[in-house]
Amino acid sequence: MPHLDVWLTALGTSHRRLTGLVAGLSAEELAGPSYASEWSIAQELAHIGSGAEIFGLFIDAGLAGRPAPGADEFQPVWQRWNAKSVTDQAGDALRTDAALLARFDALDDERRRDWTLSLFGTDQGLADLARLRLGEHAVHTWDIAVTRNRRATVEPAAVELLIDTLGQTAALVAKPPGQPLRVSVTTQQPVRRLVLDARSAGLDLRGVDPSTDALDGPTLQLPAEALIRLVYGRLDADHTPQLVADGVDLDVLRQIFPGF
Repeated sequence: MPHLDVWLTALGTSHRRLTGLVAGLSAEELAGPSYASEWSIAQELAHIGSGAEIFGLFIDAGLAGRPAPGADEFQPVWQRWNAKSVTDQAGDALRTDAALLARFDALDDERRRDWTLSLFGTDQGLADLARLRLGEHAVHTWDIAVTRNRRATVEPAAVELLIDTLGQTAALVAKPPGQPLRVSVTTQQPVRRLVLDARSAGLDLRGVDPSTDALDGPTLQLPAEALIRLVYGRLDADHTPQLVADGVDLDVLRQIFPGF
């Protein structure tokens, strides 16, 4: 796991990208559709803003040695953000997002080292928490970016980090396949070699050493950012870059990763 500061640098880059995308958008544009068909751009921003508040609650819980907050604490946050006007959703999201970065930055070395919180059935450190935030932030920022440029990609600084921890997210969000599936995956930008094993009992996406691991059977070659979008349910036919799929149906993979 990279050092916390590496994740925070990437989060700062993603925040600046989001700020640039939103700057100058009119209320009418903010009310227009995002990539997520059920959300407007303003609602995407409200999700980013409410998420920043919730991650702040996670930080507080870890510092105080309390259990992680749950749905009872989240509901009032979501309700408050849903009630905002589109312009307030946008402006407040950027301010709250910046405030979360400041919260991370303000923690001294001792608190960074000692911070821990049980999430998703395992103990997480601050770098893990920043990883979770970066995945959410970068992908929802893409949801907005792609409405302005259909060829938009996930922020490269985020891709460089998320690709090496993608297996943790994939295992959490995957749906059981109809039949067991094993695919050898090669990415570009950056280059990685992985294997995806999907079975009724769960999914494993892990890096492999091609010199020692057999990489036979179905193969998939694609940009690393596209693999990230696949896992996050954002690799529909209209937003799929050039790739090579041999022996594997992309629609089957899309069913395994329906999005969240």
